[in-house]
Amino acid sequence: MNTNIWLYAGLVFGALSILAALATYRNVLQYDPGSARAQEIAGWIRAGASTYLKLLYNTLIAISIILGIILAVVFSGMEKQNHGLMTAAAFAFGALCSALAGWLGMKVAVEANVRTAVACKEGIPQGFNVAFKAGSVMGLAMVGVAVFGMSLLYLIWRDVEIILSFSFGASLLALLAKAGGGIYTKTADIAADLVGKVEVGIPEDDPRNPAVIADNVGDNVGDVAGMGADIFDSYVAAVVASMLLGASFFASGKVGIQYVLLPLLLCVIGIIATFIGLPFVRVGKDDKPGRALNFSTVFTCILFAVLSTIFFVVVNALSGGDPSKSLNWGALISTVAGLLIGVIIGFTTDYFTNDEHSPVRQVAKISGSGTGLTIITGFSYGLISIAPAIVGIVAAMITAYLSSQAFGLPGIYGVGLAAVGMLSLTGSVVSNDAYGPIVDNAKGIAEMSGMSHEVVDRADVLDSAGNTAKAITKGFSISAAALTVLAMFAAYSEVISTYSQKDFMLDLLDPLVLAGVLLGCVVPALFSALLMLSVTKNAFTMIEEIRRQFKAEPGILKGTVLPDYTQCVAIASSGALKALIGPAFLAVVFPLLVGFILGPGALGGFLGGAIFTGVVFALLMSNAGGLWDNGKKYIEAGNFGGSGSEAHKAAVVGDTVGDPFKDTAGPSLNTLITVMSLVSSLFAPLI
Repeated sequence: MNTNIWLYAGLVFGALSILAALATYRNVLQYDPGSARAQEIAGWIRAGASTYLKLLYNTLIAISIILGIILAVVFSGMEKQNHGLMTAAAFAFGALCSALAGWLGMKVAVEANVRTAVACKEGIPQGFNVAFKAGSVMGLAMVGVAVFGMSLLYLIWRDVEIILSFSFGASLLALLAKAGGGIYTKTADIAADLVGKVEVGIPEDDPRNPAVIADNVGDNVGDVAGMGADIFDSYVAAVVASMLLGASFFASGKVGIQYVLLPLLLCVIGIIATFIGLPFVRVGKDDKPGRALNFSTVFTCILFAVLSTIFFVVVNALSGGDPSKSLNWGALISTVAGLLIGVIIGFTTDYFTNDEHSPVRQVAKISGSGTGLTIITGFSYGLISIAPAIVGIVAAMITAYLSSQAFGLPGIYGVGLAAVGMLSLTGSVVSNDAYGPIVDNAKGIAEMSGMSHEVVDRADVLDSAGNTAKAITKGFSISAAALTVLAMFAAYSEVISTYSQKDFMLDLLDPLVLAGVLLGCVVPALFSALLMLSVTKNAFTMIEEIRRQFKAEPGILKGTVLPDYTQCVAIASSGALKALIGPAFLAVVFPLLVGFILGPGALGGFLGGAIFTGVVFALLMSNAGGLWDNGKKYIEAGNFGGSGSEAHKAAVVGDTVGDPFKDTAGPSLNTLITVMSLVSSLFAPLI
């Protein structure tokens, strides 16, 4: 079957998605940037974000060069000609693409924040329109760069293992960008809240707070650039895992060549569905922003399912009944199963993190009785929230596996397609996610630049919906990562079987396998601790700096003297970059040590332990953190005593605990398990 046309479709629609992102970016720049004061504040945020990303990417370039040289040397001994150089080139290209997607998203976010604030003068619908358009820039850019990059590499080399290296480059950069951005943003957020709100009683985005600019910068480097790279990584890894399985089964004669490229084509269909769906996302005069964001997800889901079905019908009609040219209906069922479960998990996350539902309101109510009960209640709901997501992941996995087998496809290939189906909504989901930090910044700029209370309140309404959208995205990405790494785990097994020329089976009675499982279980806990300890250490340093400024210059709190914002930005930046060494070691070196010292069976057990505990930790921390955050905001909206009450003080502390949960450790864990799975599969031939 001539599948070149499928690869050309990937190149064309990937390029179109990138062009659409650039066109939307230009459109966003046409909106009113506001007064000189608003532009000045936005300029501080823009400069801080650009400075940090420059430092981060310089560090990552150095790491990429070192790892690229190692890959070129290590893989130069493979039987394939120039395999080492191709592996190193694909690794560097993957890191570059991931950085590009995150940078472009951040670039538009720091331009759109002030324009969103100004648009809120006209009304909530106008503000929403600017913020969502800006968010869609990152959504379109990400899927476009990913699909174009993977299609180009396969068209050139026709080797899925080379694309595996592309995915490794994207994932490693995503891990460090997300972890570093998470440490940065939560350092500033915690310090600003504890000193500003609790100690001196000033509002969240008060310009008198020396950490306020660092806090707003953090929204961009953590929730835009960092989260963008994170989901880019999951998106690419899901496709690569499925392509690896397809290539393995094609080599053994179980499937046709079309199943190697089907994951890429499903991404193309996702891009088309996003193109059609995004223009329909609007907020009416009396509508709620959250409803519009949810509509975006559901509408794109339906479009994708319909377009995928049409694609299968057309391909099968043109194949004339030839199995080597047609597509198995089990593949479609698996894809749609992943898609539907992804949406369900997203709305489950919404239930636990949205202030319209019982858990958030219960935590807000309990906060009136003190900090201890706030922590216990929020943590308990976070534990409960694990169950429906895990049940959803299991349902998607079993449905995909059994339906694929029932139609004659390898069951594990169906699991890979379920992950691709879940991530087919990435363009829409990332647009929703990037919307969140943009409106958060907009609220801050509106408050700091002295816009009316009505404008600040409108921006706050948009911000509340953005917090929930970010929580849904985290739940979605964690669940998709779980399915992705299960497929990647199967791909690892296939690679080991191929190179050892015997079936690879994990035996839990084997002490080496059991040792690997236990070591794997430890890594997510240790990784989370390293990140959160980095946040507390940096936040402590920044809190001392804020107190020093207030004490040294009383005019700051009186509003007659501007604080030194640059000191807090510098503290957050340097602390975040220094803290990346430990997480990078755990993700890359630890699994290799297990594999080379204890063997492939132990490494398989290690991956299993890390996947299971990583998913549980990630869901718990992301959902509990989002719940505490919106509980605080629900009180600030005037409930249970409002701002300044005892309930509010307890809720601020709860949010302080939840901040590194939901924005640092939680969402970084899914990238951790993806990186470890990719490292294991990439180095499996040597192990």
